[in-house]
Amino acid sequence: MPDISREPFQELAREATLMAKEHLSYHRKKNKHLSIGIPKEITYQENRIPLSPLSVELLTANGHEIIIESNAGYAANFFDVDYSEAGAEITVDKTRVFGSDILLKVDPPTEEEIGRMKPGQLLISALQLATLSEQYIRLLMRKKINAIGYEFLRDESEGLPIIRAMSEIAGRASVLIAAEYLNNVHTGKGELLGGIPGIQPTKIVIIGAGAVGEYAARAAIGLGAHVKVFDDSLYKLRRLENNLGQRIYSSTILPNVLARSLSTCDVAIGALRSPEGRSPCVVTDRMVKNMRPKSLIIDVSIDQGGCFETSMVTNHKNPVFEKYDVMHYCVPNIPSRVSRTASYALSNIFTPLLLEMGNEGGFFEYLWAKKGIRNGVYIFKGNLTNFQLGQRFSVPSKEIDFLIAGSL
Repeated sequence: MPDISREPFQELAREATLMAKEHLSYHRKKNKHLSIGIPKEITYQENRIPLSPLSVELLTANGHEIIIESNAGYAANFFDVDYSEAGAEITVDKTRVFGSDILLKVDPPTEEEIGRMKPGQLLISALQLATLSEQYIRLLMRKKINAIGYEFLRDESEGLPIIRAMSEIAGRASVLIAAEYLNNVHTGKGELLGGIPGIQPTKIVIIGAGAVGEYAARAAIGLGAHVKVFDDSLYKLRRLENNLGQRIYSSTILPNVLARSLSTCDVAIGALRSPEGRSPCVVTDRMVKNMRPKSLIIDVSIDQGGCFETSMVTNHKNPVFEKYDVMHYCVPNIPSRVSRTASYALSNIFTPLLLEMGNEGGFFEYLWAKKGIRNGVYIFKGNLTNFQLGQRFSVPSKEIDFLIAGSL
């Protein structure tokens, strides 16, 4: 027998399904013209610039305003006239550059540069967790700006495009640096990296199977070197071999196995990175002491503290030092050594991002439409949105999705 008491409720539910429903919708304004300022980098030995003249030409052709501080691209061999002919405004007035709606930089702004910024401005730059301080974060928050750490931006494949590009450059460059410092000009062994037929090939140990390690291995194998790769991630080791298309010697990081390989190698490349901001130190002082005389260490991980116990930060003018008769190359920011190539790589990522931002109607609209960009936002309207930074500095953080929804 049917339950008559429920029939009125069923009828009410049926009628409800036929009623027009309200739902949240968002109407964006299309094709906003962006004002983008590019100041000259003042960080020591930073030679890169985020946009090339070709990218500036494309952006200005789409109606965007580009304001560049004079000589900002000089260290990358891009000149003011190149940018001027591409449609950019060239100025010596820092106030004019920092008055733009979007400030695009390679390195994080200094405290002096933060003082020049204006509330509501969008900052796109590196974040550099290793050197970050609570005072710096609070200074940006007090300015009520919106800040994106570009190393955390994700693309459609959930990859980190800028980290990947800079790692590819650093990996290839590390092997070319090794080729330089093995020869007599730099008081090396006087060897040709890779050797020739009839001569034992150069032995290279790579610690880390990420993008740096992969492209270091590619370059080394291409030059004829014998390569060994160490990493604690079997997935990364398998991926590296699959990407290389050949079997190579690979191993997890076992101290005794690593020590034996280091004792017979000509070059050791440190390519370990950590999401926590400090790379793991896996090569001890004793391991370095037992390496061959005139062998070479290139610690690409030095910007996170280094993975060799003997590593100390050097610079592009004085890049090497010796300890236990082993040369150490410990320069942070290796991509700045090839600044023109690195600038093109950055430009290839920033240009479509800025074009899409303009097409979506501006920064806030772009945040709504693109999940990957939200991953890079660490300050939104003066609010810290990065949970890890909040925990690290005991600063309250808020969910970026809630803040975006509340601002519409």
